[in-house]
Amino acid sequence: MLEAVLAGATTPEIEGVEVVRRPALTVSPADVLAADGYVLGTPANLGYMSGALKHAFDVCYYPCLDTTRGRPFGLYVHGNEGTEGAERGVTAITTGLGWVKATDYVVVSGRPTKADLEACWNLGATVAAQLTP
Repeated sequence: MLEAVLAGATTPEIEGVEVVRRPALTVSPADVLAADGYVLGTPANLGYMSGALKHAFDVCYYPCLDTTRGRPFGLYVHGNEGTEGAERGVTAITTGLGWVKATDYVVVSGRPTKADLEACWNLGATVAAQLTP
């Protein structure tokens, strides 16, 4: 799913966008402040976002609260069941940050299908397209 998101975000038709990948446990406020938009990915663990993504939000929330308002973001979630808690948690945090949902979340239960991977590609491309000058 990550590879499909990256392929969409780096499609040659979208120019002027630099994609920077950061594992959630290494994300710093400086990384978030330097970005113009965000694609978040997480497994749904025990009905919630991963601890790593929650940690990234915990570290970056207040330092980025006012400065990143209005920036677009996208989310993809993968779980075997019960992804609603992960979606709800990310929505609550990004709403507090004032980020703008660029497109519908991509939510996949079980093994990703070709249609799921296409949705991930579209997610990456949609967020990237909103960043072009």
